[in-house]
Amino acid sequence: MSVSRISTRAVLAGGVALSSVVLLSGTAFAHVGVQPQGEAAKGGYATVNVKVPNERDNASTVKLEVNFPLDHPLASVMPQPVPGWKAEVTKSKLDKPLELHGKKINEAVSKVTWTADGSGIGPGEFQQFPLSLGQLPEDADQLVLKSIQTYSNKEVVRWIEERKEGAEEPQNPAPVLKLSAASDDHHGGGATPSATASASAGEENGHDDKAGDHDKDTVASSSSSSSSSSSDTTARILGIIGILVGVAGVAFGVLAGRRRSA
Repeated sequence: MSVSRISTRAVLAGGVALSSVVLLSGTAFAHVGVQPQGEAAKGGYATVNVKVPNERDNASTVKLEVNFPLDHPLASVMPQPVPGWKAEVTKSKLDKPLELHGKKINEAVSKVTWTADGSGIGPGEFQQFPLSLGQLPEDADQLVLKSIQTYSNKEVVRWIEERKEGAEEPQNPAPVLKLSAASDDHHGGGATPSATASASAGEENGHDDKAGDHDKDTVASSSSSSSSSSSDTTARILGIIGILVGVAGVAFGVLAGRRRSA
């Protein structure tokens, strides 16, 4: 076998390896996701971060829409202000009123939309959008928060595909908030029972105070999450470089051996 043919095969093998690494690394951390800050217990309240990475090299993310299931309605969904973004909370009428703490609630939050006031999320960047949620359902193990991401070039990516047990992860999976077992006091993040009724009436008491307690820690939590994400991304990049160096070393070794034998 000629040296040129061996060289061609080595280059092809390297290209295949590089493509596989890029594809795997892209699916590993390029999804819109949701992560609780602390505990997200059934029947309680929680602060969560919606993490949005920008997947495009030639456009910025300028809008995000997160939808909440009405089959497990949340009376209170409160976004923390994010610099450079405007948040809008949409409520919908419930077919069946929700009864919480002896009061009937006829509507629940169905959607939160963030729109960039400035440049949005640029290429190679991500943004976290904190939310205070409550009261979490007691009869569900998770909440599927279908999301829609819009780019500055008008491209729309719908993160709405639900994962199926035993099947491969879909291309555009919907963010999923996993719920832990109910705590003894049924208020997870320390919110009071009056929180839901207050939030649904638009009054700034009860839950607002407790939500403030959550939000005091959000900046530190977000910074920690950003640092962790940066370390994770760095580790992945170093891993990719290591694989590519290994592929190049194998190709060089093969070529050198053939030359010596020739």
